[in-house]
Amino acid sequence: MIQSLKEIYSYKEMIRNMVRKDLRGRYKGSVLGFFWTILNPILQLLVYTFLFSVVLKTGIDKYYLFLFVALVPWIFFSSCLVGGSGIILGQKDLVKKIYFPIEVLPICHVTSNFINMLLSFIVIFAVVIISGSKITYAALYLPVVMIIEYIFALGVAYISSAITVYFRDMEQILGIAGMAWMYLTPVMYSVDMIPEEFYGVLTANPMSPIILAYRDVLYYGKVPEATGLLTSFLLGVIILVAGFALFNKLKRRFVEEL
Repeated sequence: MIQSLKEIYSYKEMIRNMVRKDLRGRYKGSVLGFFWTILNPILQLLVYTFLFSVVLKTGIDKYYLFLFVALVPWIFFSSCLVGGSGIILGQKDLVKKIYFPIEVLPICHVTSNFINMLLSFIVIFAVVIISGSKITYAALYLPVVMIIEYIFALGVAYISSAITVYFRDMEQILGIAGMAWMYLTPVMYSVDMIPEEFYGVLTANPMSPIILAYRDVLYYGKVPEATGLLTSFLLGVIILVAGFALFNKLKRRFVEEL
């Protein structure tokens, strides 16, 4: 594993170029271009805000802000989970013709989506300020929360991308699983709305402490709960190590399967 990490590091320039290419080409040819990076979460925000503020009425103060600070991080994770499944398949010509450490492909994908999320946070901070809420010192914890989510998302991307090479139905399965996972995570609702008998689902969900941490920092303006974040960090490291090991084992037959 150490040797693989050294090899990946030696290809850091390739990673940088691939991330830049992905960001530039993501909306190439569209009228609004890179503006979709910001417009996409805003449109989702409007739909969910209408549904839960007007139709279902959650009664949560400044629901648009309550939702937005959780929705953007979730979109990042979902892109890594669902979109990550097609990483190797989408680059099969590159994998078959050129030698390079294939492990860089999930890194490029997750990093590209991570930068996308960072750009969306410009809008989040604007919404926080416009809403009259204050950005407190708790915002200093935001990079920590982001790093924890990045680690977990990268581990998931390694697993989903490797398995999909052998089991192509995984892309469709993860699409459904990702949607179900979102509803099992307190993205659109508060923790106190969860029935007591289902509270175990919340505690078993590794994304719950991460989403709640974003909300604590940006909506409530308080320091996130340390125990939950630490648990997510440790689980994220375990998933990343296990995912990296699984990817390394399965990549030996990638060319044959592609």
